[in-house]
Amino acid sequence: MKLKHVLSLTLIASSILLAGAASAEVKIALVAKSLGNGFFEAANVGAQQAAKELGDVKVIYTGPTTTTAEAQIEVLNGLIAQGVDAIAVSANDPDALVPVLKKAMQRGIKVVSWDSGVAKEGRQIHLNPSNNALIGETNVKLAADALKALNVEKGDVAILSATPTSTNQNLWIAEMKKVLPKYPSVNLVTVAYGDDLSDKSYRETIGLLKSYPDLKVIISPSSVGIVAAAQAVKDQGKIGKVYVTGLGLPSEMAGAVKSGATKSFAIWNPIDLGYAATYLADDLVKGTATKTEASMGRLGKVKLDADGSGAMAEPFVYDASNIDKFSKIF
Repeated sequence: MKLKHVLSLTLIASSILLAGAASAEVKIALVAKSLGNGFFEAANVGAQQAAKELGDVKVIYTGPTTTTAEAQIEVLNGLIAQGVDAIAVSANDPDALVPVLKKAMQRGIKVVSWDSGVAKEGRQIHLNPSNNALIGETNVKLAADALKALNVEKGDVAILSATPTSTNQNLWIAEMKKVLPKYPSVNLVTVAYGDDLSDKSYRETIGLLKSYPDLKVIISPSSVGIVAAAQAVKDQGKIGKVYVTGLGLPSEMAGAVKSGATKSFAIWNPIDLGYAATYLADDLVKGTATKTEASMGRLGKVKLDADGSGAMAEPFVYDASNIDKFSKIF
């Protein structure tokens, strides 16, 4: 064989190897319910950390500008057209996203839902931030603690949720209602919806305060709703008369704790949630996930049930004793 011919073959082989190396990058789309939400921005920080650790992963952080299924479907169709390797989505609607995500899976794209789930038919793994029952009871216990701080034996409590179709919010509300008999001081009067929008959540809170003059506590399991509700309580001169609690980010709730609008609230670490979701998606792409467990990187392995669902961690309670420390982190 002539040297020239050998060199040509070597160059061709090298080109193939380089092309293979270039195409080996795993593209994972992290899809938020909506952009501009601090919870999802923090999740993206964790996702980028996971991508850096994995080395061969690129995370594309995206989402709609409104919290609707239609807007999210448009984003998902765009990602399918791009040919991403995996989609990790927090759903605005558990059922409406199923057809588009089925299309993604038919094209070989791996699908993980996280935070707010997709129906089983539309994904392979769902990562709950925590155990739903525990989240529900934590919210009710926080309300009971707030009533105790107000020296109220039994008080009216309202829930300010996100959208009426939000998977996780509805699951948590259902769990809250289940444990009400264990907390006789909590008298749940209504559930309102702020659609994960600050202005609407604020208006809904004003409406609650006017419609229920004896209202003592507002539980908002929405990181957007809890901030807006605390601001409304402050603006209406209700500090010391009405407490706001639920799920929020320390960086966004520090002012509410210090003003007295909030006694305590809870959340898991959204940075860890985005980190874990990215690892799960990568595990699916590389074929290392099993039907019973998958990797969450430094967070260990998540155990999956028969529906492919698992829980990351227990919620953590924040109050005046620790808010300064954690508000500097997320």
